[in-house]
Amino acid sequence: MSSDDLPIGRRVARWRVRRSMTQQMLADRVRRSKSWVDKVERGVRALDRYSVIQELAHVLRVDPEVLLGQQRPTPAGPPDGVDEIRAALARYDIPQAPEQTDDLRRRVGYAWLSYQHAHYGQLVGVLPSLLDAAQGAQSPELRVQTYRITSSLLVKLGEADLAWLAADRAMSAAGDAPILAATATISVAQALRASNRDRLALAVTQTAANRIFPPPSHPADHEVGGRPGDQTARQPHDQRSEGDDEGAPARQRPPGEWAVGGTLLVQAALAAAGCGEHRRADALTERAAGVASSLRGYDDPHRTSFGPVVVELARVLVAAQRGEAVEALRRHSAVVRREGWRRLPAEYRGAYLVDVARAYLQVGDLRGAARALVDADSVAPAEVRCRPLARTLIADVARAQPAPAGVARLATVVGLTR
Repeated sequence: MSSDDLPIGRRVARWRVRRSMTQQMLADRVRRSKSWVDKVERGVRALDRYSVIQELAHVLRVDPEVLLGQQRPTPAGPPDGVDEIRAALARYDIPQAPEQTDDLRRRVGYAWLSYQHAHYGQLVGVLPSLLDAAQGAQSPELRVQTYRITSSLLVKLGEADLAWLAADRAMSAAGDAPILAATATISVAQALRASNRDRLALAVTQTAANRIFPPPSHPADHEVGGRPGDQTARQPHDQRSEGDDEGAPARQRPPGEWAVGGTLLVQAALAAAGCGEHRRADALTERAAGVASSLRGYDDPHRTSFGPVVVELARVLVAAQRGEAVEALRRHSAVVRREGWRRLPAEYRGAYLVDVARAYLQVGDLRGAARALVDADSVAPAEVRCRPLARTLIADVARAQPAPAGVARLATVVGLTR
């Protein structure tokens, strides 16, 4: 059996032995019990969170992809299978024998990991059956997560309208659960922004963010969801009060829900920048920064990756959209040196680099765009080789004479030159 065929727990055990570590030593370094390590290595306990795999990889001094056995060449071009996803979204029949919740949860966790590692071809293959299983799921959370993953992938593949449909399904699956509806709104906003409907995305994200962080009564502050110094952006508590609902003060919400609200504010800021409302974009970014500064070491149950570094990445994109390329490049150079940058999923880093390449191209900075595309290819090759958007950007940059360093190679890789 090759290393790529081993279960992830076996890979953890193999690398632990190579590093001359006992199970107790590994457990101590990842702040877990020896029993937890033993169960992981025997496959009794699933590793379905990127943050946990990343922590293990850091302690074992390997890339997360090594533990996942997914270091394979990434083919160029959008992966086949979108029609199968479309067909799955068109089916409304509920399976007669619904899948067990625990089994479905493991499959959803695997799909999230595939997405976060930018293994889009792999994910295209598993989503149709996962969508079928989600139809009969007893858990609204798992249905919402399945549709969110689907929507996010379809945005990557240039299928914005189909992505919006999947995001709308997530909204329907959320039902009366406010925080699930808020997470689904993130997907709605991403699909709308991908369709160049930034003003609609701004409206839906501000409304959803204001449900989590009720704006102050001062009318001037309503449009940005409150001032950065308002009490709704102070430190969160770990638990809500009993009976807390969507109208409860934000300070009573657990950190995971704060992260959802912060993500909505970031999406709103990017949408505001996209429709030229730069002052509002700045205010929304400041608001998100206030939320991020209050979050430290929380679990990420809603898969947002939100934190201070994410807000700084938004500042780069907003500055570039405003035409301030020098300021954007300065911020970009600083943020990618931070430890928090390396802890973001490969998908998030790759997507940001593609977005920043587009922003630099919009302000005529070909060298900045070229550097971002080359860096994106090194971080998450599928972001460059599978996404139609990246292909278009490469073509635009490659037209320069002479083409910036690295872009000619990418143009060849994605089939733009012969």
